[in-house]
Amino acid sequence: MKLTMQLKSRSYDIILKGGCLANLHQFTNVQNRKVFVLTDSGVPRQYAETIAAQCPHSTIYTIPQGEGSKCLKVFGQVLQAMLDFDMDRKDLLVAVGGGVVGDLGGFCAASYMRGIDFVNCPTTVLAQVDSSIGGKTAIDLGETKNIVGAFWQPKVVLVDFDTLATLPRRHVVNGLAEALKTGLIGDAQLFALFETEHPEEQIEQIVYRSLKFKKKIVEQDEREGSVRACLNFGHTIGHGIEAVRGIRGRRTTGLYHGECVALGMLPMIEDPALVKRVRAIYRTLGLPTRTGANKAKVLEYMQHDKKTRGDHITVIKCPGLGCWRADTISTSELPRLLGLE
Repeated sequence: MKLTMQLKSRSYDIILKGGCLANLHQFTNVQNRKVFVLTDSGVPRQYAETIAAQCPHSTIYTIPQGEGSKCLKVFGQVLQAMLDFDMDRKDLLVAVGGGVVGDLGGFCAASYMRGIDFVNCPTTVLAQVDSSIGGKTAIDLGETKNIVGAFWQPKVVLVDFDTLATLPRRHVVNGLAEALKTGLIGDAQLFALFETEHPEEQIEQIVYRSLKFKKKIVEQDEREGSVRACLNFGHTIGHGIEAVRGIRGRRTTGLYHGECVALGMLPMIEDPALVKRVRAIYRTLGLPTRTGANKAKVLEYMQHDKKTRGDHITVIKCPGLGCWRADTISTSELPRLLGLE
């Protein structure tokens, strides 16, 4: 399967096929340039080695696993390693891993010599259904997620379904939550795949339909000036929950990103019958239905969200299956959304 992101001079192909990591050389020039392969300690080593083996001049650089690596310190270390590898403007960075590696790698590519080529090879469900396309790259600053970054489109994205075989089920489900988000706001057929007995058996279709919807949105609004904001559905509350209960930095227990987004979507669905259906899907998948987080602390973090302007914040609501609406509300209304009143 193949999709093409149509962005004029920044257009690129998205290849969706088991085993496609071994075919990187067919989709981009790796012969006459240095290739910096960025991965993390949680990604099976053979994926980065499969990439490096196709490139005569390559190096593999491994960062520690986890959200804690999306920081200024590691960003600086990667850039230094790129400089030590004597990279110049014509060289290539390949990110092999989940969303952390893709976000950090993309930002390093955008920053090094004011921008070098970048290829994204997402190896988690979360990255395959969402973050691997669209060109948003970022790192965190302290507790504030994705606040430093750049828009930098990849040259090609290789979605190798074989890489999902090594993922623990909770990681698979974590990614499926983002795909469910897409189904709720924009694709009733994608949502229907989640109401089957074993949604994870539909994974290739789920990834394909999720990326197809996101591609359409990014083509209309590359830099999030209008409709792209719909992809933040569930994220305003979700990022607040993640700041308080998320697995990040030194915190090794708690909730993953997709689980936080899942919790953040529930208060934003306006149709009670649809809320019921979504809760049933959460039970099938094993997603949490209650936060267990200190809501006052969640509220505090939400007020630092990138979507906050003064005393107002834009939230995405889902009035019914397959549609969405952006609402600008006063931050004084947030406690009500969180059930704090």
